[in-house]
Amino acid sequence: MEQLHPLQYEELIKNEIHADIGFAGDLTSTFFIPADRNATASIASRQEGVLSGIDIALFAFRVVSSEIVFEKYMEDGSSVKAGDRAATISGPARAILTAERTALNVLTHMCGIATMTSRMVKAVEGTRARITDTRKTIPGLRALQKYAVRCGGGVNHRFGLDGAVMIKDNHLAGFAGWEEGIPALKKKLGHTVKVEVEVDTLEQLKRLIGLPVDIVLLDNMTPAQLREAVQLVAGRMITEASGNVSLETVREIAESGVDIISSGALTHSVEALDLGLDFHP
Repeated sequence: MEQLHPLQYEELIKNEIHADIGFAGDLTSTFFIPADRNATASIASRQEGVLSGIDIALFAFRVVSSEIVFEKYMEDGSSVKAGDRAATISGPARAILTAERTALNVLTHMCGIATMTSRMVKAVEGTRARITDTRKTIPGLRALQKYAVRCGGGVNHRFGLDGAVMIKDNHLAGFAGWEEGIPALKKKLGHTVKVEVEVDTLEQLKRLIGLPVDIVLLDNMTPAQLREAVQLVAGRMITEASGNVSLETVREIAESGVDIISSGALTHSVEALDLGLDFHP
């Protein structure tokens, strides 16, 4: 699994550590733990899932103390089961305790995303559909969340508004003559920029046929409607299904023949994977 560049997460982790220690520092560790005490602790999974963010979590400990050393046993993208150790951290006990929560907050969240993505990817095996994320990300965490999707075997949608043109329902609502507007828009764009248009009815889709559109987003359609939409498109555009996507529904959506299934739930409301940090005796 290709790792994130440190520039994509170092400042974020530093800011989180800073926010956690505030102005007075870690009062509990400072006044309860002897300054000269060293310790070793392990980060381990307490349930089955997919690992994502281990290097980012370990960096949190180095932010607090350069004396901390660690041994990593697993790489991002690895499958984990309950009891598997991902890494061991050794060094000043105070520093390990101070960094613990920031490290686990990031790690458990990213692993949760990777795990759910992996489950959806497995659910659509044998179909043409690929699982992708959306821009429904937590502010400040977009690069990390989208990386976690890749760790789970998914692919990324556009990273921001400048990644592609995406004409959604609110864009169309105030533009009755959008059939003429799309060709005019296309002429203004660079040749590498793709155009995607969201539709929520088959009638809207029919109006798109023949226009210079690269991708059509089929929003909140039933599996039957999706199948009809795929037949109408007939390979002229990439078809993307979105809306009401869950682990329970994703297989039926994929069997409609769509190319892409996008899910905001992968990043905005995923359940964290249960990992913990425990000191060695």
